[in-house]
Amino acid sequence: MKEVLSLKYYVNENCIGCGLCVSTCPDYFTMTDTGVAVAMDAEVPVEHAGEAANAAYGCPVDAIQEI
Repeated sequence: MKEVLSLKYYVNENCIGCGLCVSTCPDYFTMTDTGVAVAMDAEVPVEHAGEAANAAYGCPVDAIQEI
């Protein structure tokens, strides 16, 4: 069984589609057909926790929220 952290991320309507989160953590964030980012609807696996946090903190418009 994979160990998970009890956190998830959400990309809000402030996203400008810069792709920084996807390049930082491509296993957890992806771009939609409309050109904005979305986060997986799942808890962050331990092996991606640092990458996901870096993506959230690095977002230039604070569009990524921890939920």
